Amino acid sequence: MERADEIRQTVREYYAERASGGSCCAGTNCCGGAEGSEDLFGSSLGCGTPLASAEVQPGETVVDLGSGAGGDVLRAAQQVAPHGRAIGVDMTPEMVWKARENARRNSAANTEFYLGEIERLPLADGSADVVISNCVVSLAPDKDAVFGEAFRVLRPGGRLIVADMVSQGPLPEAIRADPAAWAGCIAGAAEVTEYLATIRRAGFERVETVASTPSSPGQVFSVTVRAVKPSA
Repeated sequence: MERADEIRQTVREYYAERASGGSCCAGTNCCGGAEGSEDLFGSSLGCGTPLASAEVQPGETVVDLGSGAGGDVLRAAQQVAPHGRAIGVDMTPEMVWKARENARRNSAANTEFYLGEIERLPLADGSADVVISNCVVSLAPDKDAVFGEAFRVLRPGGRLIVADMVSQGPLPEAIRADPAAWAGCIAGAAEVTEYLATIRRAGFERVETVASTPSSPGQVFSVTVRAVKPSA
């Protein structure tokens, strides 16, 4: 528990600094390379665009895990309007404040932003049609809990679409043990086959990789995964 708390605190401070500085990787996510780890990456660091694979419909409720400054939530809000909702959850107070300000400036009345950890979502069972996440699950120490929570808040037949960083084979233990490398979306990158297995363990079906970037053994790369909660 102490190790997980240390990682969360490091990640929270990392993103609080970026929120306060007025810049956050084009407003979608803040993952970046950690010092000394450039050789772990393949040809692209992009996490992807989960909304592009979500097939969001008007009237649906979309939840973004680790919503940062709110960019994906605002885009989802436009897609589900006028009667749908877009909800963001983030554990960094500065990011939640910034997201709410962005929503206010964009007159996005159908958005909600909550302070909370994605391992313990402050949302009711079966309250979402779509759960998305953009380069954030890799920051979480307990990925089983994250996907378990995503499964819980989805309605039967709901969709999960996550873009994230994963690894091709094991990473060096020195990287895994570095909290700063967690904040940079490196140390927390699960091995890709284990990442997909974690989604299946949560109860999801039709787990499929819809996009990925090239990689070599020992590298971290981006992947977009889509899955469905069984209808019954």
